[in-house]
Amino acid sequence: MFPLFNNIGVSGLVIILAIALIVFGPAKLPQLGRAFGDTLREFRNSTKGIADDGAEEEPKPIKIE
Repeated sequence: MFPLFNNIGVSGLVIILAIALIVFGPAKLPQLGRAFGDTLREFRNSTKGIADDGAEEEPKPIKIE
């Protein structure tokens, strides 16, 4: 899915979560996670709609005169 995240192991995720906990605090982390999830869901839905729109259109014949 994300080739950038293939090299991050468990220890890397723990470090990232610890830094996020220190920077944002325990009260803001659920809100940030929810906002990130909503944003990702909206992005998927919008790109899915674009991909579906392109697949439904029939190619128009080219008239050569």
